Amino acid sequence: MKIGLPKEIKDNEYRVGLTPAGVHSLAGAGHTVYVEKSAGEGSGFADEQYESAGATMLETADEIWAEGDMIVKVKEPIAPEYPRMRENQLLFTYLHLAPEFELTKQMMERNVTGVAYETITDKQGRLPLLTPMSEVAGRMSVQVGATYLEKMNGGKGILLGGVPGVPAANVVIIGGGVVGTEAAKMAVGLGARVTIIDRNLDRLRQLDDIFLSKVQTLASSRYQIEEAISHADLVIGAVLVVGAAAPKLVTRDMLHLIPHGAVLVDVAVDQGGCFETTRATTHSNPTYYEEGVLHYCVANMPGAVPRTSTFALTNATLPYALSLANKGFERAIADDAGLWEGVNTYAGKCTYEAVATSQNIEYTPLSSLIDGGKTAAA
Repeated sequence: MKIGLPKEIKDNEYRVGLTPAGVHSLAGAGHTVYVEKSAGEGSGFADEQYESAGATMLETADEIWAEGDMIVKVKEPIAPEYPRMRENQLLFTYLHLAPEFELTKQMMERNVTGVAYETITDKQGRLPLLTPMSEVAGRMSVQVGATYLEKMNGGKGILLGGVPGVPAANVVIIGGGVVGTEAAKMAVGLGARVTIIDRNLDRLRQLDDIFLSKVQTLASSRYQIEEAISHADLVIGAVLVVGAAAPKLVTRDMLHLIPHGAVLVDVAVDQGGCFETTRATTHSNPTYYEEGVLHYCVANMPGAVPRTSTFALTNATLPYALSLANKGFERAIADDAGLWEGVNTYAGKCTYEAVATSQNIEYTPLSSLIDGGKTAAA
């Protein structure tokens, strides 16, 4: 298979879809890997490293997209990349289609096969390709929150962990999954007073055991959320409904409850955000105020630490990329029920129900488009 690795062009996105080691594995399996020149520079990988790993370097993104039967990326395509997508091309990347109507439309019209990292599951039902970036974003959310709580950055001038004789900051984390857990680790480690809110009581029990009473856990309800954020210095949105738009758990009218100078960090922004007032921002213009509350809603947070992120991402994605390349798309998804779940668009149709529901468009089961595939994958 011919595999293309383009340079990411989203604002301040320095990650790259594969490390040189990942390219080496694919080239060693007999595939041709085309890498756009300087694609890895932001993550600290020189073109020479890719060449030594067996890549063929090309000058432009247009060439990469034209050559690649499978395109391996980090982030979803943005408008300048839409015309580069072509019929029957396999796009393997984070897609986050639920809030992205235009991208979904473009992929369907161009008959692009979209395999989304964030909806692939493993045998335990976990999200193995979303997990590494959720870990990074969860940990970063506390770093970012601590930074913006500083007065010169627009916050109320609070040190997250306080000092002897002075109370620590109150951190409220909405969502107790991977992002929420990693955020809690960082916040507890810095000495903050941490509250985690989740609707899954079994998960709250697990978190209580993990943190041994160093965090407060609350069963999610509007009342509990309102009560918690009314005392919060930092609120972290860490809600995930797989493949679907995030629910708006903090509404605009709830913002007046939050103390002046508090910071909201919405890690769920890729799926539309879990704050009603969320709108996606960039690393070059990361914050804004709504109702007097500072919002940080950068849609590619791990892009700020690309070296760590690219290694972590390739560790997770490479086995799936090898499967798709070695077996071909249809055989690979037939052999792996979890990979099957990653297919969001195919043959001009939306094949992921949560995306279709979020966008109010027609859902077409993948099994109706690929004869016998679902039986093999089940």
